[in-house]
Amino acid sequence: LLDPLLSTHPSSIQPLVLQHPHSPTSTQIGLVGKIHATDDFYNPILQWFQSHPSPPVAIISDFFLGWTHNLASQIGVPRVVFWPSGAFGSSVFSCLWRDLPKNDEPDNDNFPISFPDVPNSPTYPWWQLSHSYRNYKAGDPDWEFLRNSMLANLRSWGVVFNSFTELERVYIDHVKKEAGHNRVWAVGPLLPPVDEDDLMGPTKRGGSSAVPPHEVMTWLDGKADDSVVYVCFGSRGVLTNKQMVSLAAAIECGGVHFIWCVKATDQGHADGNAGAILDELQDRVGDRGFVIRGWAPQVAILRHQAVGTFVTHCGWNSVLEGVAAGVMMVTWPLSSDQFSNASLLVDQVGLAVRACEGGDQSVPDSAELSRLLAESVSGTRPKIAQVMQLRDAALNSVKGGSSSSDLEEFVKQLGELKSKKIRY
Repeated sequence: LLDPLLSTHPSSIQPLVLQHPHSPTSTQIGLVGKIHATDDFYNPILQWFQSHPSPPVAIISDFFLGWTHNLASQIGVPRVVFWPSGAFGSSVFSCLWRDLPKNDEPDNDNFPISFPDVPNSPTYPWWQLSHSYRNYKAGDPDWEFLRNSMLANLRSWGVVFNSFTELERVYIDHVKKEAGHNRVWAVGPLLPPVDEDDLMGPTKRGGSSAVPPHEVMTWLDGKADDSVVYVCFGSRGVLTNKQMVSLAAAIECGGVHFIWCVKATDQGHADGNAGAILDELQDRVGDRGFVIRGWAPQVAILRHQAVGTFVTHCGWNSVLEGVAAGVMMVTWPLSSDQFSNASLLVDQVGLAVRACEGGDQSVPDSAELSRLLAESVSGTRPKIAQVMQLRDAALNSVKGGSSSSDLEEFVKQLGELKSKKIRY
């Protein structure tokens, strides 16, 4: 994962490799237990800092590693929390762990949970909240460790978001207000640079493509501008058979050209028949569709002039890739922060339309979805003005704009830390 970065900056980056943690104190086998197990890195990192002749002047760590706040405090350096998500989603997530809102009707998954302290006072049904939060067990060592890590993020010296001011200004300002300082930097979208002459450049972002990228690009070259619908639910998102059938029917009846990316096998699909559904669809539509089973060169696909619409699960990386590519988005969130990301796009920014909202029982009406898809690539594309305006803002933000300025200020403040001792 780090090889590209290390190869381009061999002298300025020194990796510290630590043994994978195997914590005997962890009682939880899933994600929460794994997060707790990372605490085993505390003492090795502390010893490394204490023995290094010229130790780093700051710790920048992922939001799941909130325990590094205490480590930084003990060492006497600032800790900066990095949120790979947006300021809106992180604000909702942080409020959950700070306030611990309850479902007063345990048998009602639609019980509304409100966030009055977050701008625009968003409200979500219980089932749309983070899975980790809904399973929180007060007093359990693993869960309390996770909650303390989330609370530690709120006390960090600085905050970095993979976002940009023009997309989330009100929420970035909110984070600054909550933090009580202005050391909050939005440095996104963190994407491969745009090269109009080399669309093949970003084909390996996140992994190697399951199909030769040039085959996908050649297929797209044969389609009219803004005529293709790209469908992808991320590397983990899966649909049930009923959802797959509804989406396939909508694509077929809508008469649109499409690229549909799914997992390499049926693994994870509730009914295990995704491959057959796609095979049958491909047989019926012929060259109108291109199916990718496995990893897709998503950034390159979205940037191609033939792609006009993105049916997305609203993972934050996909959101930023869609925004920066200037494509219309049709939202179908499945879990976690995807619901807040979707509401940001649809209800607040106004550059997307809803298709469906998660849950195995949620199946969109294929006729209505067909209409949405056909309209999204028609000559009267809805919301296209907002889409292009935000695309320009995203690209400009990293070319001397707000994100570029924030990154420069962030680096400047890090550079000034050498002579300072941080006290928490």
